[in-house]
Amino acid sequence: MSAGAKTQDQFLSILSRDEAAARFDAALFPRVLRHERLALTDALGRAVAQDVVAPTDAPPFDRANVDGFALRAADVTGASEGTPIRLSLNGEIIACGVAPGLRVTEGSATPIATGGPLPRGADAVVMIEQTQPAGHDAIELRRPATPGQFVSYAGSDMARGETLVRAGSLISAREIGMLAACGIGALDVIARPRVAILSTGDELVQPGGRLGPAQIHDANGPMIAGAVAENGGDPLFLGAIHDDESALEKAMREALTNADMLLLSGGTSKGAGDLTYRIIARLGAPGVIAHGVALKPGKPLCLAVCDGKPVVILPGFPTSAMFTFHDMIAPVLRRMAGLPARAESKVTARLPVHVASELGRTEFVMTALVDGPEGLLAYPTGKGSGAVTSFTQADGFVKIDALADHAPAGAQVEVTLFSPNLRLPDLTIIGSHCTGLDLITGPLMAGGRQVRVIAVGSLGGLAAARRGECDLAPIHLFDDKSEAYNQPFLSEGLELIPGWRRMQGIVHRRDDPRFEGLDARAAVAKALLDDTCLMVNRNQGAGTRILLDRLLGGARPEGYWNQPKSHNAVAAAVAQGRADWGMTIAPVAQAYGLGFAPFAEEHYDLALVAARREKPAVQAFLDLLRSAEIRQALTAAGFRPA
Repeated sequence: MSAGAKTQDQFLSILSRDEAAARFDAALFPRVLRHERLALTDALGRAVAQDVVAPTDAPPFDRANVDGFALRAADVTGASEGTPIRLSLNGEIIACGVAPGLRVTEGSATPIATGGPLPRGADAVVMIEQTQPAGHDAIELRRPATPGQFVSYAGSDMARGETLVRAGSLISAREIGMLAACGIGALDVIARPRVAILSTGDELVQPGGRLGPAQIHDANGPMIAGAVAENGGDPLFLGAIHDDESALEKAMREALTNADMLLLSGGTSKGAGDLTYRIIARLGAPGVIAHGVALKPGKPLCLAVCDGKPVVILPGFPTSAMFTFHDMIAPVLRRMAGLPARAESKVTARLPVHVASELGRTEFVMTALVDGPEGLLAYPTGKGSGAVTSFTQADGFVKIDALADHAPAGAQVEVTLFSPNLRLPDLTIIGSHCTGLDLITGPLMAGGRQVRVIAVGSLGGLAAARRGECDLAPIHLFDDKSEAYNQPFLSEGLELIPGWRRMQGIVHRRDDPRFEGLDARAAVAKALLDDTCLMVNRNQGAGTRILLDRLLGGARPEGYWNQPKSHNAVAAAVAQGRADWGMTIAPVAQAYGLGFAPFAEEHYDLALVAARREKPAVQAFLDLLRSAEIRQALTAAGFRPA
């Protein structure tokens, strides 16, 4: 059988998520964890390798808990307001670090500071506030004392031979203080697993480098390195390796020599250029444990163990790579570091929209949480497995079982949080996105307000506003009947906040002679006559799509069904030659260096949920929108404030 056939057969042997995890665990555990000895101050966050026993008592001597006088409790048994008892003062003052030299005898007392060692003969301490001076060398007490009063005895905190920290416990600042009090300056901890990280692919350029044609920056390598550090590992990022089998095998062997785990991203699919998993079989037994897991995102995941060391090939797309890392790899890494499993925090929320799923694969849908009229709402944030921002914009994820093909709108779902410290946004904006919006939300967030912007298009934003799921819905919708923007689309409970004007127009490459000197209508008319002239459209529900459909007048030219969701995506398609023309706004056209034929100045306004007008965050947004500073910033960015 050819290598290609073997590749395909193995990739098609899809395992369930639970079965793949069980096989991986069985091949790795139990195992002896590597130890290292660290100075106490360097052990924060590490797992203790063995029980730690107190070598001394703490405190090491009987000491006073208050400022006052050390005395014999029996000498003041009958003291009261009516019958004060007089004690003579001994000729020394005991402070911290001062060893007492005089015995406390019957009818005497010794001044003592908090933490000072109790002198011989004394069995109690009274607070200075409970005494009265009686000349220069005596005091009076008007209340009795009990033996042991305000005294900490030697070993009362920690006794010599007492187990202070159990093996496997995590060292926090509290444990450091306790161990330091017993004189422990170093201890044995579980060593951080050394995790080598390799990116694979001819298309990768490291951040900071210049991109060539069809190249992308390596987001996975640095991102995975950070995730390794977050989960107790010591990341060794080795950069990117080209798709050359001998060079890749050499790099993998060197990595395994110097590390306890090897993580690669890319090279998991069944394409001819995906060499990585084939090399694994030559690196040690048992080799590949699972190649293909019924997960979405993350199906191409490859799990292997080579002579006791885990080797994992994560999918190349960032979202898939990060999700499979956190779901399948982080638990293994944390066990190797002696750390407990990450505590999961969950909340119940409602899905505001229908979410389709693939039958037969457990799907994880990343969601952003917002406050709705009847509780929490979980808005899907997924932009595809190639999107890097899906994780950063999400609060957690919803799991859709492999036996379900969708989750219906309105369904109550359980959201597993990425962080237990959930903070809901102070201001929720759902609708059409515009770079001008960032000029306002930026200062709000810099001022400490949490702002969430969810881009779903103008119509989607209006629907969310009508349901009370947001504070503001940015829209730019033109009504043919009234020939007015936005106002005709508002329903009861919504009011229009004027935003700014932005010029929409037809974009094309400046060196394309077909559009030279033409206005927008003429450019589109000419493009419709040329079968080789390829357009790029916008997504349904976008205000730009509605405007463009008016201009097309029912025509459906080649490229009409290419429907990206942003102005930038339209400009990029034209600039890179994947399309010849499309519609976007003037600031974006300028940023991409494209030719621009103005068509219409549209109104980018905001539908405000009237019941939320008095919210402090809404008021802060509106104040900024009206400010001279923001109006100047909008003008400088190519917009015209309303």
